[in-house]
Amino acid sequence: MAFANAKPGPRRRRALGRDEIGPVMDILRREAPAWGAPVVTLIADTTGDPFRVLISTILSLRTQDETTAVASRRLFARAATPAAMLRLREATIARLIYPVGFYRTKARAIRATCRALLERFGGEVPRDLDALLTLQGVGRKTANLVLTLGFRAQGICVDTHVHRITNRLGYVRTRTPDETEQALRRKLPHAHWIEINDLLVAFGQHLCRPISPHCSRCPVTAYCPRRGVTGHR
Repeated sequence: MAFANAKPGPRRRRALGRDEIGPVMDILRREAPAWGAPVVTLIADTTGDPFRVLISTILSLRTQDETTAVASRRLFARAATPAAMLRLREATIARLIYPVGFYRTKARAIRATCRALLERFGGEVPRDLDALLTLQGVGRKTANLVLTLGFRAQGICVDTHVHRITNRLGYVRTRTPDETEQALRRKLPHAHWIEINDLLVAFGQHLCRPISPHCSRCPVTAYCPRRGVTGHR
């Protein structure tokens, strides 16, 4: 295995320009089927249910996809609507979703979210970013993912992968995922808003990893100045 002295090709020196993101997205779109889709995307594609997207996204925070998938199946087998979820005790939800990260906190948030959906939104997941952000346990990442995957509506979901990779490409220069979202809203062409999370999450999980990314096998190395990369394979 080759490490930091690997030579994946000439290193690009300048940052990725606004219009250069298109070819990068085209390449990643072609490569993505070999990597597999993130679990929340699979749930969205198979169910088309914004509620399941919302709950599975809450479960996925700080949790590996394999664990999220198993926990989501167990939970939805018992309760697949806000009303059914509220009929479960918090301890039961916690047991069903264990061992996702912070499973007790998430069980409490899921019940609070389902109560809010019933009391304030008629039992439906709202198709509005600001409304979604009023739900317990829902931050900007979760809210945007519900919009893009649950409703196929415009939004930019920025998690650690999107934040890291867009900075590594030099497409943005930001310090936090929230700053990255705002920068992408200003710069990223609307045609790429919905799919950017799916593509960069899969890319980040398989090749463009946080530590020692696989630059020697990267399909977009010609576009990448490797900002912030100190070692690679």
